[in-house]
Amino acid sequence: MTYDEILTRFKDGNVTVPGKKVKFDFGDAGKIYLDGVAGAVSADDAAADTTIKVKLEDFVAMAGGSLDPTAAFMQGKLRVDGDMGVAMQLQGVMAKLRG
Repeated sequence: MTYDEILTRFKDGNVTVPGKKVKFDFGDAGKIYLDGVAGAVSADDAAADTTIKVKLEDFVAMAGGSLDPTAAFMQGKLRVDGDMGVAMQLQGVMAKLRG
């Protein structure tokens, strides 16, 4: 799965956390911004309630189910800046990505 494919799936599914702004920061691979206030998905690098920093390949492994998000966090493969409560709601986001 590529960055563009992930962005397209998020956009097509309108995947957001209601009322919250979440940014996935894949470093040089790009960013995906889920604006749950405006109900929009974009590649913007805007201010977010929660920023998830993760390598694209680790995100793809989590989306595919071969890497557990909790394990990724514990191993330092995934960093959360901001509201941890929002990060806990992302299991639903991952489920939509798989679907």
